[in-house]
Amino acid sequence: MKIGVRVHDFGKSNALTLAKQAKAIGFDGVQFVINKAIEGESGKAGTLNDEKVKAMADAFHNEGLDIVMLGAYFNPVHSNKKLVSDNIAKFKEHLAYENKFNAGFVGTETGSFNDDKWTYNPLNRTEEAYQEVLRIFKDLAKCAEENNAKMAIEGAFGHCMFEPKALYRLVNEINSNNVYYIVDIYNYLAISNYQNYKEILEECFKLFKGRIVIFHLKDFVVEDGALKQCTIGKGLLDYDYLLKRMKEEAPNAYLIFEGSKPEDMEFSYNFVKSKLENI
Repeated sequence: MKIGVRVHDFGKSNALTLAKQAKAIGFDGVQFVINKAIEGESGKAGTLNDEKVKAMADAFHNEGLDIVMLGAYFNPVHSNKKLVSDNIAKFKEHLAYENKFNAGFVGTETGSFNDDKWTYNPLNRTEEAYQEVLRIFKDLAKCAEENNAKMAIEGAFGHCMFEPKALYRLVNEINSNNVYYIVDIYNYLAISNYQNYKEILEECFKLFKGRIVIFHLKDFVVEDGALKQCTIGKGLLDYDYLLKRMKEEAPNAYLIFEGSKPEDMEFSYNFVKSKLENI
């Protein structure tokens, strides 16, 4: 399995600098969120063009790095409907340029009624929330089909697709061969269920079988009654189990570090790489 990194976790810079930083650790690819990674770029609809896209893409590809996913995460149930509309346009433009980036997917999560906080709200778990996300994402899937592009969707405990079954229902009802799954096991966890993370992962394997394209890798500890993200390999997650099952169930999926600190990346990369080699 290949290992990548959310490249803006190195900080905001230019594509070449970020590519060299990722390559120096040993990563095979990157998750690329233009507005968070590149100085002076917003990633908004109307800001991309062929020349700009080629320059950014070449910076990564010339270092031997895949662009695994273009991150265009947005909140489809945000109360600011102009913002939602703008972000839909942004996502569609990313889909239109996906193949020119030679990127694998355009990705997003499913939002929250807490607007910019992206945290739990009871409304997230209503049929109203589900139907609004379905309406918007069906339209995005149609755009993906029209552009011969692919999109990937990620669930999370505090979001509208709050459990694997909810995300499975969404993707099933979108009913498009251009829509795939991102699995971030940490995102499905809370203090109430974190000890069941293996069962939750197995549920993802059962429901999403054959369509998982990315695993986000994180780790965590419990502090003051809450989950706190920490260095991969220094937390509570059983990576012997996780990586073995990931490799068995979705061997072609990419493993992407998300939220790692630059000073921790080499340790975590070597930790994951060594475990993969011993499976």
